[in-house]
Amino acid sequence: MDSVTIIGVASIVTAGLTTGIGCMMPALGEGKSVSSALSSIAQQPDAAPTITRTLFVGLAMIESTAIYCFVVSMILIFANPFWNHIIAK
Repeated sequence: MDSVTIIGVASIVTAGLTTGIGCMMPALGEGKSVSSALSSIAQQPDAAPTITRTLFVGLAMIESTAIYCFVVSMILIFANPFWNHIIAK
């Protein structure tokens, strides 16, 4: 195999792993966060607005990790910076 094929295969495999693991783990974290928030609201109903506000900020932070992984995988597939380096040689 030539170096262009190796770079292509490595990019596709890395993009797949990045998308798979990078979206699976934040989803598990979001589920755990919502579960904890619901149990906290069940124990302290008066603190529901504060817990909900904190939950939404935390969910946004967790979801940003999945979005970053998706962006990295799209860069590896469509705008791979390694192609120019290999083609220039």
